[in-house]
Amino acid sequence: MSGKNRAFADGLTAAISGVTGRQGQSRPNRSIINDRTNRLAEVASGKVVTRTHEFIDPARCKMWEGHNRDYAALSYENCRELIESIRAQGRQEVPAIVRRLTNNPDFDFEVICGARRHWSVSWLNANNYRDIKFLVEPREMEDEEAFRIADLENRAREDLTDYERAKDYLLGLDRYYHGRQKTMADRLNVSEAWLSRYLDLARLPEAVTRAFVSPHDIRLKHVMQIKPLIKDSASREVVYEAAERIAALRSKDQNYLVEPAAVARELENAVATELGHLRRGSVRSPKRGAVAITRDTDGKEIVKIDAKSPKRLQVTFMLAELRSREEMEEAVKLLTDRYWPVQE
Repeated sequence: MSGKNRAFADGLTAAISGVTGRQGQSRPNRSIINDRTNRLAEVASGKVVTRTHEFIDPARCKMWEGHNRDYAALSYENCRELIESIRAQGRQEVPAIVRRLTNNPDFDFEVICGARRHWSVSWLNANNYRDIKFLVEPREMEDEEAFRIADLENRAREDLTDYERAKDYLLGLDRYYHGRQKTMADRLNVSEAWLSRYLDLARLPEAVTRAFVSPHDIRLKHVMQIKPLIKDSASREVVYEAAERIAALRSKDQNYLVEPAAVARELENAVATELGHLRRGSVRSPKRGAVAITRDTDGKEIVKIDAKSPKRLQVTFMLAELRSREEMEEAVKLLTDRYWPVQE
């Protein structure tokens, strides 16, 4: 008999043992029996999932190698709110998800979700709050499932940067999905276009990211500005040189171009100035004939452009290939990047 069933049977026996006779004697507490019966039925049916939580020493945990949080980037400043909440409550309220380790003399668990909670409790332990333990929920899971669980828990968190999430997706693409972007998007239940933006961010070369104060400052909207600039070899070199110049100037003045939006604009302006793309803000007359814009991920044609005349451009969106609002927005962005702004 399992521990849960044994506990139920013991409670049932105790309740029934209250019946000792007919006159002036107690009767079984039927509400307790009914409650326990109903609870056992719910667990058996799968409607209720019971979880085991444990309070442990955070020093006995290590981060899972596939964790999507940059643990080294955590600090008192970016964990202050969580630290104060745990200190005020006297305990951690939301458990971290962990896996048990075997044959490891240094650690008992690896953290799948909950790096900030682990860091915060560790900080409290090191600062005179040794009585506060790390609350965990041990689970058994394979790496791919652990990756999806970690992504699902952290996707809506604002304290996880786009860059951290992007690097995690790029790592997961090769490690769990053999480079198949469509398979990964299906497993994560997101669109390919949405996933592609994060992968573009993760693939930005260091020659570009050095222009920013930190790669963690780069958002998806900045990638959409920069990506068209580094597709062409000529403009790519301009971007690299501009990024190196920005980094050099910031090393002398820490306040130089600290806002990521300003950095992205500066890179755009460098290309525009060097290649003459913004001369009087005019639009180049497109060449006659039809051309197509294809999606990077699978090479599918998503936009067809037919320059009927220097003053008239006919654009056809391939709706069968544009399956979401995000993919349509991406197609429009590719179209505008191609024709505006361009040289006369």
